[in-house]
Parts: sequence; structure tokens; C-alpha cells
Amino acid sequence: MQVTADRQNSRYWIGVVSASHVKRGVQGGFAQLCHGKAAPLRRMSPGDWLIYYSPRTDMSKGEPLQAFTAIGQVTGDRVYEYPMSESFVPFRRDIRYHPCREVKIAPLLDRLTFTRGKRSWGYAFRYGQFEIGYEDFQTIAGIMLGEVTWDNASQSVLIDL
Repeated sequence: MQVTADRQNSRYWIGVVSASHVKRGVQGGFAQLCHGKAAPLRRMSPGDWLIYYSPRTDMSKGEPLQAFTAIGQVTGDRVYEYPMSESFVPFRRDIRYHPCREVKIAPLLDRLTFTRGKRSWGYAFRYGQFEIGYEDFQTIAGIMLGEVTWDNASQSVLIDL
């Protein structure tokens, strides 16, 4: 699959959400971050990319997962409220998701600038959303979208030419 990432006009984001919630977002074509807050969604613009990282399978009692679980591109300008119940009305933003594979972070820790050489590499994920550089985006997206393959045995990336 070929996707277009405009290095000069797009920004690249990591959103931290449990895998079960990511699945709902992918099925519905929306992003919801930081327990429904609007600010993280407003930081993004049409054409930006979002990669979801899921520390667990479910929010509170899920199994540890530590994987990138979805990738998509922001569409439209609107951040909107969506009533899920009388007491919970989170903000959402429309995303066009791409079919992808789940990618464990462990083999990539030394390849990503935001984790390389950091004993407490998970600290950045505690904020629920953060921006990454183009090179990190290309590394993660390439593996998720099947353009390159990670070989666990040799701890290297295989590029299909």
C-alpha cells in the first residue's frame, strides 16, 4: 500500500489508547484522545498522521500489549462532541485509517529517536499524545503498512525492492 506523507506540511502524532478503544475508533473513522479532551485533537490539522500506541488490550484491566495498533490521516477541520452517555460527551476528530499490522515496540526501541537510549522509554507515552519526527513516522508506518518488514532474528529491517 502506498501512502503519501508530506514531509513539509504534515505533522506526525502518537496517540496512546487501549487496543479495544482503538478498534472502536478505526471502525467508526474517528480519533478520541486523552479521555475525550479537545486540546489534543485541536493540535492536529488535516493531512497530519496519527499512529496509535496501545500499552494494554483494554483500558483498566487489559493485558500488556505495548504495540502500535492503528495508523490514519486526519480529514476535515472539525473537532466535535459526541455524546456516548448523559455524563460522558468526549471530543472526536475524523480520521481515514489504513489497513495495517500491529507492531510491537520492543524491537524498535533502539531505532526510534523518542525511545533510543532511554531506560524509562515509556515516559513520553504518559501524556496521551505527542509529536514525532518524519523519520520515526517512516520507520513505524513502513512496518505497519507492510512496506518494510522487521526481522526479529537479525533485529533489522527488510525492505522489499
